[in-house]
Amino acid sequence: MSKQFNKSASSKLSKMIAQCLTVGALALGAGFSTQVVYAAPSSMPSEGVVQLQSQWAEAMYKAHGDGKEKQLEKLSDQARTLVGSNPEDANALIWEGIVLGSYAGAKGGLGALGLVKEAKAAFEKAISLNAKALDGSAYTSLGSLYYQVPGWPLGFGDDAKAEEFLKKGLAINPNGIDPNYFYGDFLFRQGRYSESEQALNKALNASARPGRELADEGRRGEIRDLLSKVKAKKG
Repeated sequence: MSKQFNKSASSKLSKMIAQCLTVGALALGAGFSTQVVYAAPSSMPSEGVVQLQSQWAEAMYKAHGDGKEKQLEKLSDQARTLVGSNPEDANALIWEGIVLGSYAGAKGGLGALGLVKEAKAAFEKAISLNAKALDGSAYTSLGSLYYQVPGWPLGFGDDAKAEEFLKKGLAINPNGIDPNYFYGDFLFRQGRYSESEQALNKALNASARPGRELADEGRRGEIRDLLSKVKAKKG
């Protein structure tokens, strides 16, 4: 394998999931606040999941550089411990995948691939337990992995599978900011600019989520940046 190929793959991994796997985090925010009552008790995130979500938001949106990587490394161990104590909790598994993927993005390089594979396994198990957990965010997160991770022989990237899972996430949460954003990002990378613009505008107009102001602000900034690129491509 050439040095140039290794360098390209390393760069791609270093940019991936830190942004991408915010999806499950934001999905949790869409339904959770200290004053919200869930329709079904079984859907309620545990205290451990809520704590992990809060700490993740601090790491992702307030920490920088080495500080972010160190915080996410610590949270990765915390997430693994949480899932070890609650192996059948789909919400915890989704959060394990989110944190591991975010840590992979902060860590970068080929060493991040093992973390990404762990995240993939967590999302797949969450889907097998409860595909609709956190508004189907395991599907969206898994789809975003498939279009951002390098393909064979380094990784498991696959655009066809990416679109399949992204659409499954949209079927569960058609008006959500995250499934529409990630589908829009995927479409942009595919050169499907008109479809991308439509998805991104829908994401931008999604309802605000109580208790997730920081996450909403960050995501909308990403949407606006990507919309500018889409419009430039369309001319």
